[in-house]
Amino acid sequence: MHDRAATTKTEPVLACIALGSNLPSPAGDRADTIASAVRAIAALPHTSLKAASEPIETEPVGPPGQGPYLNAAVSVMTTLGPRELLEALLKIERAHGRERRERWGARTLDCDLILYGDAVIHEPGLTVPHPEMANRRFVLEPLESIEPDFIVPGDERCIREMLDQISRRETHQ
Repeated sequence: MHDRAATTKTEPVLACIALGSNLPSPAGDRADTIASAVRAIAALPHTSLKAASEPIETEPVGPPGQGPYLNAAVSVMTTLGPRELLEALLKIERAHGRERRERWGARTLDCDLILYGDAVIHEPGLTVPHPEMANRRFVLEPLESIEPDFIVPGDERCIREMLDQISRRETHQ
């Protein structure tokens, strides 16, 4: 465990965030919600937007009866610490009508902190890199479009390699 998660940094760190929406929000439809979330992330203090992917439509993971998701990814340069960034992302979710009722349930907006520089963090409520990212095409595909060569700490593969491995597994099923 690190003390890294607590405080603002002096040097900017590249952080990657996965976005998802399958319900309308106060910002509008799913596409409006994703666009609004990207603007809100770009407006965070001590943070600048580096890149944002185009949204992709994906099938839901979780309880049956959900509609399809729009998923996207953003990369930012930030001096916010990982815990501060996570708190800001949760606030953005709430501003978009997010209510946490059931795990993997339908949602107006999901903002997951996927990567935070070279940090490997295991704390209550904060695990970076995201523990399921290597198995989730809906995370890797948008992320690969903006940060294909980002080396995932603790795994040592880049985003492109992770996505290629999913593609090879799917081909052999």
